[in-house]
Order: sequence, then C-alpha cells, then structure tokens
Amino acid sequence: MPNTARPTDRMPAIPAASLTPAQVAASDAFLAARKVPVFGPFVPLLRSPDLMLRASEMGLYLRYDSVLPFKISEFAILIVAREWSQQIEWQIHHPIALKAGLDPAVAQAIAEGRRPDGMSSEEAAVYAFSTELQRNKAVSDPTYAALVALYGEQGAIDLTGINGYYALLAMTMNVARTALPEGVAPPLPPLVP
Repeated sequence: MPNTARPTDRMPAIPAASLTPAQVAASDAFLAARKVPVFGPFVPLLRSPDLMLRASEMGLYLRYDSVLPFKISEFAILIVAREWSQQIEWQIHHPIALKAGLDPAVAQAIAEGRRPDGMSSEEAAVYAFSTELQRNKAVSDPTYAALVALYGEQGAIDLTGINGYYALLAMTMNVARTALPEGVAPPLPPLVP
C-alpha cells in the first residue's frame, strides 16, 4: 500500500508568544493592509518580516491594480500554481478564477496539465506567455507580440510580475511544505510525464 502521509510542514505558524517584535509589527501591518491575519504563503514568509510585507504589497498591486483584467490575472495564477504543483495556491485561486468567469473546463485542463481547448484569444495569449516563461525561462517574439497587442508593454510587465510573484509564493510554500488545512484533499492531481 502506498504511503499517503503528507510531509511535515517545515514552517508552520509561529506561536504568538514566540514572535519577535519585528514579526509582531509585520503581522499587525499585514492585518491592517489585508484585513485578514497572516495566512498561506505569508506564514513561512513571516520568518523574514520585511520580505513578507514587501511581497504582500506587490501581491496587492498584481491582484487588484495591474492592467490585466481580474479573470485573466486569476487564470495566470492557476497556470503558475499548476507549473509549480502548488496545492494551496490552487486551492485559494481556483474558486476565485471561476467566480471571475473562467470556464471550469479551462481550469480543469490546467489542473490536468493540458493546454485547454476553447480558450478565448486573451486566455490563449496569456497561456502561451505564462507557460513559455515558466518552462522556457523566456518568451518568443510572436508570443510577446500577441500579448503586447492585447495589453501593451505594461501588460507584458504585469503578467511577468504575476508569474514571478506567484512562483515566489509557490517556491516558498514548496520549500516550507506549507500544509493544506486539515481535512482538505490536494486539489491538483499529480502530473504524468
């Protein structure tokens, strides 16, 4: 029988009594800015309070103030979550993407590691840009041109930022082995090579 035990969370929430003054200040600033306590990727990031706060500020811009439509941003986040097999990132953003109007069949294809059928032209441009960037560490001229035609150079930079930011969060949680909430099954299936 295969071992189904989850790896131990390397950087769980720090007990309140063990927080440094800098961690307390960062936690308070996070709560003031986001109206929720430190959660998900910010739990391990709290080990570096200034990094956590700067990452949070960048995330707020990329989620809510970039030139990309919200649905498109959430679609890109799902691509990054799948590329990094990051369960928590997927668990948080999948319902948000669907609520923003992403076709569930498109999201399911991403979860399965497939190029989705039936994408809009905007989704296809973002899919090409994000997958090339994540897999090839670069973007081809045609892919770049297609994205710039839709969202301009700022859109190319904002989408690059979303890819980089959510890769940072995914890497952080993968290194920390940040655990899914108790009783939550991993939402992403393993990728078959």
